[in-house]
Amino acid sequence: MAFKNRRGISTKLFGKIPLKIKIVIFCILCIFAVTLIVKTSYLNNKYKTASGNSHGSTAKSTVIKNNRSDKLESEYKIAQNFFSNKEYSKTIDKANEIISQDDKYYKAYNIKGIALCYSSNYEEGMKNIDEALKLNPDFGYARFNKALAYELYGKYDEALYWYDKDLEIEKYVWSYYGKASIYGRREDVSNTVKFLKMAVDISPDIKSIARDEKDFDPVKNSREFQEVIK
Repeated sequence: MAFKNRRGISTKLFGKIPLKIKIVIFCILCIFAVTLIVKTSYLNNKYKTASGNSHGSTAKSTVIKNNRSDKLESEYKIAQNFFSNKEYSKTIDKANEIISQDDKYYKAYNIKGIALCYSSNYEEGMKNIDEALKLNPDFGYARFNKALAYELYGKYDEALYWYDKDLEIEKYVWSYYGKASIYGRREDVSNTVKFLKMAVDISPDIKSIARDEKDFDPVKNSREFQEVIK
């Protein structure tokens, strides 16, 4: 019985084919193989080029995005400096410039909001702080500023709630201090001392600030308070 190879061609039958036809078949197979190799190489090169262009475009986009982010962060630091120097109008103007470039830059809404609150514009200030929290609910500084704004306007229960909200995500010294100052106004020695000690544990410099803090006047003469600030 004639053996069949993997192509299913009888070796006995193949041996009866004339030499000229064999050569033609061989040439056709060679041409097919070369064509297949060339096509495969072309497709591979095309894929590599397209892939390289794609990566290059992505890298360029990333660089542009990073540069833009760095620029906004630099401008935000200017706004922070204005706020630290109590230049609230300049703080608001700088924050507006940042927002005009990127209306999703939550830090700008936050700094603008607290500056507005210090400028006797509580409603607009809170709207901006809330916008910052809408864009980034876990932004600790916005949670703190919401508590601070409430405290500034005498809404102490709300302020305590938001100081606690800030402390859920960060152990911020001024949130502990804010709580202590509210309890100081309320003549609650126990809670004043409790939260002031937490603030002092983080930053001992708080002692010198607390000594001159008018919010602590109602509890300042207590032995427990004096122990904390000595």
